[in-house]
Amino acid sequence: MTWQTQRLPGDHPPVSSGLIGVLLVNLGTPDGPDPDSVRRYLKQFLSDRRVIEIPPIAWQPILRGIILNTRPQKSARAYAKIWTDRGSPLADITAGQAEAMVGRFGDKVVVDYAMRYGNPSIEQRIGELMAKGCDRILIAPMYPQYCAATTATVFDEVARVLGDMRWQPAMRFVPPYHDDPNYLGALADDLSRQVQGLAFRPEVMLLSFHGMPLRTLEKGDPYYCHCSKTSRLLREQLAERPEFAGVRFETTFQSRFGPARWLEPSTDTTLIEEGQKGTKRLVVAAPGFAADCVETLEELALEGRDEFIEAGGEEYAVLDCLNTSGSGLAMVEAMLRRELSGWI
Repeated sequence: MTWQTQRLPGDHPPVSSGLIGVLLVNLGTPDGPDPDSVRRYLKQFLSDRRVIEIPPIAWQPILRGIILNTRPQKSARAYAKIWTDRGSPLADITAGQAEAMVGRFGDKVVVDYAMRYGNPSIEQRIGELMAKGCDRILIAPMYPQYCAATTATVFDEVARVLGDMRWQPAMRFVPPYHDDPNYLGALADDLSRQVQGLAFRPEVMLLSFHGMPLRTLEKGDPYYCHCSKTSRLLREQLAERPEFAGVRFETTFQSRFGPARWLEPSTDTTLIEEGQKGTKRLVVAAPGFAADCVETLEELALEGRDEFIEAGGEEYAVLDCLNTSGSGLAMVEAMLRRELSGWI
């Protein structure tokens, strides 16, 4: 039912209601590019049972005794390379995406953003939306491909927040959009635009997705299948465009962590192998990321370049994520408008 105009008795306390909240949610970022901030962020992130599926009795001593005493320094150096005057690129871009949606759905819709780990938190933002009178809230996890370690953690956190509320808002969640025609079309248009602006014609394009341990696939997580479908459908669109004539596409997975076997082929190994076997001109796109972050701006753009060039490559570029591009924002608007159907 759509919201009805309030008819409160004259002596009734005022009630804020009638607005609709939209919350864009991305993974998260430390508050600063320093070891202490990174340590706080990693402690929260790597303590999530969805992210690390090792029993806490075995994992927490490793996390607190080794990882949190060594990894923050290395990660802080990586964040420092990409930090801007506006702070974390991921938070800045996600905020820009939310800001660009303001006013597109009418004056009854309030759009904001949150981080699953770090700040601003989901709990904080839901509280602020409710204080403004949002009694219906659409949660939009900005992960095209569903994964328990990303999408499901958003559900978990929202459920935890609601569990402490007496008066809960009505909730909706944006589903995975890995095969959404609007998403694929936006990717194809934006990647085409960027390739046209390069000073070289690529021989190979890597479609690099964030990696996950192989056991997640074996346990039934659809992430690998969603990534594979995105790659297949995107390749079909790009192959029809003249700027991709003769380009060979490869799907890879990045950001391996720990000794377990991860989804393959790995991006770093593939970059080295391509350079060694004679590929001279290569581009990388990261269609699983809604916004550029340390994994794209540092791991792919800086470390990846070094790996490819040192292996014999000559021309290398990492293409921007959809971010706040025109095609990207049009896709987000279409997706949100569809999921708000019946509320607006």
